Amino acid sequence: MILRQIFLQSIVSGASLLLAPLLMGWVSQLRAWLQNRKGPGILQPYRALHKLFNKDSVMADTASPLFRFAPYLVFGCMVLASAIVPTFSTELPLAKAADAIALVGIFALARIFISLAAMDIGTAFGTLGARREMFVGFLAEPALLMIFFTSSLIAHSTSLITIVHSLTGSSFAIYPSLVFAAFAFILIFLAENARVPVDNPSTHLELTMIHEALILEYSGRHLALLEWAASLKLFAYSSVGIALFLPWGINEAGSDISFLYAIPLFIFKLFSIGILLALIETFSAKMRIFRVPEFLATAFLLAVIGMLTYILLGA
Repeated sequence: MILRQIFLQSIVSGASLLLAPLLMGWVSQLRAWLQNRKGPGILQPYRALHKLFNKDSVMADTASPLFRFAPYLVFGCMVLASAIVPTFSTELPLAKAADAIALVGIFALARIFISLAAMDIGTAFGTLGARREMFVGFLAEPALLMIFFTSSLIAHSTSLITIVHSLTGSSFAIYPSLVFAAFAFILIFLAENARVPVDNPSTHLELTMIHEALILEYSGRHLALLEWAASLKLFAYSSVGIALFLPWGINEAGSDISFLYAIPLFIFKLFSIGILLALIETFSAKMRIFRVPEFLATAFLLAVIGMLTYILLGA
């Protein structure tokens, strides 16, 4: 039984590592199609990672061990986050550690270290990106916690496994409180993954970039790890959204047949999220950085309304 769970966990972790760049490439390809462009191809993230891993890393003489260590820690945090979120099944060894508050802590740990590493060299761009990243996190994390609290009130637990079990076995077809939480989660999803309208992942303009400013001084394998970690973060947030708002189809019984059935269903949900993300980015414009507080305050307000809706109405 233990060997079977370890084997299934290995499948889920390996699938996360492989599907994360594919999701990023799928979104980029869809954006290109919607903008009447050919696009780089859905497999371009794999080619970019292969090229970067085969290049030498160049670092400034003033770089401290923190600058060298940060990419490995950020990548490890994103791998852990992707592994503990129940994607294909809830009967996994690491899924038992999928506490919502701990998950927010993992994302916060990665944010702190990448921001410290960006400031370590002392360049203007790195410091600018670090301040903006911490600014976005300061506003986004409370809203994300409110979303988790809304779901935990329904399940009476902050464990994602318990939330999935509760929502899939619930008599309500749709919880009005989760509708508000879902809209709030979409706003947080865009902000935390540096997507339009909060950030543009394909730009290097100093007045607008956030994520790119953080990794501007990295190259070679360190840059490859950070790019892979960014795609894993997008995958992890997509998995959290599926677990909270589309949990139906996740394997709960522990049978091999239902597990095999859950894999294509999860991939379908994942690529549907990619379609939604591409549509949002195509029909939205990049907002000014000074408008981001209003954007994330709206997410926090929606999350709080969702929580109050459940407390007052029980639905």
